[in-house]
Amino acid sequence: MDSVERAVRRITSNDRFARLVGTEIQEVRTGYARVSLKIEDKHLNSVDITHGSVVFTLVDMAFALASNSHGQVSLALNMSINFLKATAAGDILTAEATEDKLTNRTGLYRIIVNDEIGEIVCVAEGLVYRKKELI
Repeated sequence: MDSVERAVRRITSNDRFARLVGTEIQEVRTGYARVSLKIEDKHLNSVDITHGSVVFTLVDMAFALASNSHGQVSLALNMSINFLKATAAGDILTAEATEDKLTNRTGLYRIIVNDEIGEIVCVAEGLVYRKKELI
């Protein structure tokens, strides 16, 4: 089993919160991940738009998969997120995480979330610490 498969298996079997929210892994390869989520009524906040924490969970799942795809346990050090468009029930969101820079101890990732018509919902950037521990 290669590092990508190990990362996907570990994260999908152990990330109970992402399962609860309903994220779906579309694609994972070394340094890249694409994850989607169909927004349901349970994902909405008090003003009937997608709760920010739901969008952040989608971002975080793609970030985790991309950063752990090298086979080393990678843990978030920092995350910034810019919300650019509100979404609602019925929308399908897709997060794509791409690796910008990888060193022995850190990794920098850009995560972009689009809706089903290709409009940008949010842009995020995350930094991970790469432990010596293997996935």
